[in-house]
Amino acid sequence: MLGVLAAPTFADAADKPTDPQIAHIAYTAGVIDIEAAKLAVSKSKTKAVVDFAKDMLRDHEAVNKQALDLVKKLKVTPEDNDTSKALTKAAKAERAKLKKLKGAAFDKAYIDNEVAYHKQVDGALETLLIPSAQNAELKSLLETGLKIFQGHEMHAEHVAAGLK
Repeated sequence: MLGVLAAPTFADAADKPTDPQIAHIAYTAGVIDIEAAKLAVSKSKTKAVVDFAKDMLRDHEAVNKQALDLVKKLKVTPEDNDTSKALTKAAKAERAKLKKLKGAAFDKAYIDNEVAYHKQVDGALETLLIPSAQNAELKSLLETGLKIFQGHEMHAEHVAAGLK
């Protein structure tokens, strides 16, 4: 159904990822949503979808900037890992599918994917990334991100309901 859901999930990550791995996973997840949002802004003609995508761009770019600032401050180098690679691969496949769609079919597929993706990321933050984070500042940033992304999930569900 959705490329993101068919991919290896966050649960496939190491039992307890390290802070450098967590930083990379969180940043990668943000980049994926930024790229999807840019595609939606360029393809959709539906105001609610474009507005949602612009919100995703703004929020994910802001959180990723905070994440980069934090890793610089902590002198931590984010570490690529199997979870980041799997997320990137799945997102690339999903974008390829979305690029082939137009109009209402694109809008529905994009928003449905956003709902599923935010559910997946929110779950991973709650059950894996936040509990595994050792650094208090990283844990705090992830907790803030979780609150923002839970709002994104609800917003995506609202937009999806309006498209039906």
